[in-house]
Amino acid sequence: MNGSSSRTSHPRGPAPLTIPEYELSFTFARSGGPGGQNVNKVETKVTVTFDFSNSTALTWEQKGRLAKHPMILQHLNGEGCIAITSQAHRSQGLNREDAVGRLHDVLRQALRPRRKRIPTRKTRASDRKRLDAKKVRSRSKVGRRRVDPHTEG
Repeated sequence: MNGSSSRTSHPRGPAPLTIPEYELSFTFARSGGPGGQNVNKVETKVTVTFDFSNSTALTWEQKGRLAKHPMILQHLNGEGCIAITSQAHRSQGLNREDAVGRLHDVLRQALRPRRKRIPTRKTRASDRKRLDAKKVRSRSKVGRRRVDPHTEG
């Protein structure tokens, strides 16, 4: 990225969340797949690492939400940092932009507040269907009962 910071949307509205670029670390490696003569010489694969637990750009609430989110847990490395790898392009610069963009997308989704679930009510038809099924089961089991000679009329 050209600027000194990277941005992602704030979960509650239009106010952006700014992550300083010095909090992102980049590692480069040789990429797999097609690449022509450069494939064994140029390190185009990019891994961007973001240590969100020590970030100054996030609140404690946001850090806690990130630490529990399944999408973030999927991208954690051994040190507890979010690591995103990109090797889709033949150019290191494009892969770097792609990795930072994917990091922003992951953070944006993880920090978005979850909608509150509105419980649904069962319908009369479903209740009637359940009771009818119970009656059918009951009738089939009546025939399996032991006959008590003392209660016969």
